[in-house]
Amino acid sequence: MQGLGKLTRRRWPVVGAAALVAASAYVSLAAPEDPTAAPLAEFKVAIAQLQGKQIGNGPALLRQLSPKLPQLADYIAWFLASSQFDGESYVDVPTTLEPVFAQTPPSPLIWRAALLTARANIQLGSAHDAVAILRKYYDKLPQPQGDLALATAFAADSDLRNAAAYDQRVYYGNPLATEAAQAETDLAKLREQLGDQYPPVLGKTMLARAVKLLQLNQPVKARAELVALIPQLTGAERDVARVKIGVADYDRKLNLPAKAYLKELELPAGEADAERLHYLLLLARRMNDRPAMDEIAQTLGTQYPASHWRMESLWALASLYLTENQPERYEPLYRACYENFATDARASECHWKVAWSHYLRRADDAGDYLRAQLEKFPKSDDVPGALYFLGRIADASNDAEASRVYYNQIVREYPSHYYTALARERLASAAPIARSAVARASSMEPTNQVDVNQPYANQANAFLRTVAFPQTTHAPNFQPNAVAKKRIERARMLTVCGLDDWAEGELRYAAQYEDQPQAIGLELATQQTHREQYAQALRYVKRYTSEYLRIPLDSAPMNFWQLAFPIPYRSEFERSAKKHNLDLYLLTALARQESEFDPKAVSPSSARGLTQLLPTTGRELGRRLQMKSITTASLFQPAVNVELGAYYLRSIADSFDGRWEAALAGYNAGPNRVKTWLTWAEFREPAEFVETIPYRETRNYVQIVLRNADLYRRIYKTGPLSASVASTPRP
Repeated sequence: MQGLGKLTRRRWPVVGAAALVAASAYVSLAAPEDPTAAPLAEFKVAIAQLQGKQIGNGPALLRQLSPKLPQLADYIAWFLASSQFDGESYVDVPTTLEPVFAQTPPSPLIWRAALLTARANIQLGSAHDAVAILRKYYDKLPQPQGDLALATAFAADSDLRNAAAYDQRVYYGNPLATEAAQAETDLAKLREQLGDQYPPVLGKTMLARAVKLLQLNQPVKARAELVALIPQLTGAERDVARVKIGVADYDRKLNLPAKAYLKELELPAGEADAERLHYLLLLARRMNDRPAMDEIAQTLGTQYPASHWRMESLWALASLYLTENQPERYEPLYRACYENFATDARASECHWKVAWSHYLRRADDAGDYLRAQLEKFPKSDDVPGALYFLGRIADASNDAEASRVYYNQIVREYPSHYYTALARERLASAAPIARSAVARASSMEPTNQVDVNQPYANQANAFLRTVAFPQTTHAPNFQPNAVAKKRIERARMLTVCGLDDWAEGELRYAAQYEDQPQAIGLELATQQTHREQYAQALRYVKRYTSEYLRIPLDSAPMNFWQLAFPIPYRSEFERSAKKHNLDLYLLTALARQESEFDPKAVSPSSARGLTQLLPTTGRELGRRLQMKSITTASLFQPAVNVELGAYYLRSIADSFDGRWEAALAGYNAGPNRVKTWLTWAEFREPAEFVETIPYRETRNYVQIVLRNADLYRRIYKTGPLSASVASTPRP
């Protein structure tokens, strides 16, 4: 059995010119007494020799380096052991790798060392030792590589049943992994060798593989496996497989065959039949058969009122009617969602859609619905919106004290949110309130009752004290502790040697397994920024300080915020913003959301570059601007892309008379859709329009871009919203 070699052998990372310059600079600038300067230079030379870039004896150099660079003993051991393995000195590999397992703090190379040790042991005829080392470090092994390695080791140890069991894990659990093809080949051999002793595979395991193929957008493969599985399955599993065949046809957009198949399929009452009905409803929706949709929805409500598939159908129908602005149709559906499926992740959004519909119609009970949103779903994404519009209801009642309570709650609980910027504006423009009134409102004792005879501000305070808002996010400590300092030092030393990928792996390991992910994430983001990998830097900030938007601006170092909200390609953004009369930070915020500043970004719809333009759009914009022929490749050039994106945004904004919320919605979803949405209500302020956008992606997009623009201004201290991007005046 083969399969371990390609899993553990990694090409030596290329030591590029920039890395060599960095290494030289580090060595030349290091203090003369720095004991690591010379050994790091030797380590760099040894790696270059191992890569064949220089003539010399890299392994001999490495053997001398461990005492000189104890901080990197595990890396030195790994490179040396790899060269020994390549030279077929298998007997030396396990001993050479011992420093990897002994390293403190734990080495991120443990899984590599375990796999390489196992491979060497197999070559030495000690397959039992290979199994032992892989089992010992099983929790460190990446999957499915680890399971395939164990299958290989068990086979070499003549334990064919265990080899088959681990190959089955790979094949059935990871259908599209490259390791699955190897496992399939090995399983065919093992099945022949074991005969009746071959471990049987459960029907649910085989079915799970086919379902995963469907989930991975492989309907043709999934359907073929499902058809082959039917004779091997019984009961509920067989029913599910039969339905999934129709689902595969639905995914392939074979509407008529899928409809005919699912309609004729006879199943006993149960979840499989509920799924069958759900996909018939989706087919009716796709084919615009409204009577059929309503009939199927009614059948699901009668026969399967608590089924997950009924929830899916309610959501699908409600979303359709929402995009058509039919509140009389979507409100009952959303209400059924949150009343019957209160624990579903979408229940809060369903409730919000009903609450918002009542608010937009200026219904008398709108405030009740907004308060219910806070009571029922205090951790939902729509809480800031509920607070803001409760404040607007108070404004409409000329109760400035109560509105201030709600706006202050937003600012306090959500330091960086779309509605936070709006709340700050309201608070800044509000008339001063007597200190005694504020003191009375703030001094109330917690209570679960709201006394209607109290002043409205006191009622608001009393009510908010009953709401279980998410726990306030404490500012993380970005100062590395002793362990994090060691990690950072090791990573920087690896970078000096031109081992950027390995340095990044060192830090990722620390961020994942140790207790200061935010400090490590800051270092990762800094390193990526120095390499001009701005998108990856931003992703590290988001991943390792995931609650960063709940942190007050003054509770984190400014360099963290500038990494979270960078302005790469600044000259291009400044030039295009000035040329097209755009606010720099709005244009930058748009690019941050569109591409995370990856100039090579390509979306699933083939939009390209920093501002994510389709090639057809780019060519049309280029003609308008009388630019040289715009090709698809030129959209990856920051100067070209930003210029076209800025012009496009400006033109959309002009078509909407400078209403930037509408312009951003048009940039994301297309101007024609926005023109329709603007007719749906008499919007009293831009936030009402934004909240009414029926596409969740577009609504979030507008809010995020405007939020980010506000954060850019605060971080770079340019003052309030500039006139060029100001929304229509607020009443």
